[in-house]
Amino acid sequence: MNKVTVVGSFMYDLVATAPRRPKTGETLIGDSFGMFLGGKGANQAIAASRAGASVTMVGRLGNDLFGNQFLEKFSEEGIKTDFVIQDTENGTGVGMPLIDASGDNSIVIIPQANMALTVENIDKAESVIADSDVLILQCEVPMEANKRAAEIANKNDTLVILNPAPARKIPDTLLSLVDIITPNESEAEILTDMPTETNSQAMEAAHHLLSKGVETVILTLGSRGSLLLTEKMEKRIPAYLVDVIDTTAAGDAFCGALAAILSNGSIIEEAIKIANAAGALAVTKLGAEPSLPTKKDIDQLINRF
Repeated sequence: MNKVTVVGSFMYDLVATAPRRPKTGETLIGDSFGMFLGGKGANQAIAASRAGASVTMVGRLGNDLFGNQFLEKFSEEGIKTDFVIQDTENGTGVGMPLIDASGDNSIVIIPQANMALTVENIDKAESVIADSDVLILQCEVPMEANKRAAEIANKNDTLVILNPAPARKIPDTLLSLVDIITPNESEAEILTDMPTETNSQAMEAAHHLLSKGVETVILTLGSRGSLLLTEKMEKRIPAYLVDVIDTTAAGDAFCGALAAILSNGSIIEEAIKIANAAGALAVTKLGAEPSLPTKKDIDQLINRF
């Protein structure tokens, strides 16, 4: 019990903060700059580990300074990296978030080594995926790799969580292998080609995802909490209201904590409550990795409400 495998990405984040986003052709003086470890897969692995899971990461890094920093950090966090490959032809992925005064972000990513992850790389990690309680996937690596990992998980009763970000079309053949999908509203709109501006529209989009074979949809709605939807249940789990500094990695904190709690055998409503707390805490600090909360942090926030 309590074993989580993450197949996913590494992005070294070069983060700028500014009063607002610049207009086309405009040069804008910013407020601050920072360099942080990031990438949806790496963030979710760290989040799951800090929430109490035993985590293994599967992915590709560059054979460079950024890649070495990731390996050092994962060693500190106790995350297993036996199936992390240092690519000699592609550099470590890079992300460039711009954060405005309200804490909202826009991000440009250059995947580099992440998109070189192959089905063969996944096959080498078959034993650890098969032995895990939960597998986390996202969309910063090739879909073929995700699909192969999900196939292995399905054959071995490993729960599959797909965080469909960055938002892109996902083949039905992969969706049918997913147990839990965790889109936000904009991601749900892109996945389904359906509007999600109102609660009822978001609900219709979530039902559409269920029709693709996904067993459980969790719509993450920011300050409005999360909406849990299955064929038999519909439930809203409220958010924790906090002061927003930077929304980067909030969804990753949610997914990592969700996986960690589910890997312990908790019911999904309880897992979402804890994941909401993790996501809330992540927006209170600048940067991806530094904002990912520990189990102690999460418990303290929940006990305050």
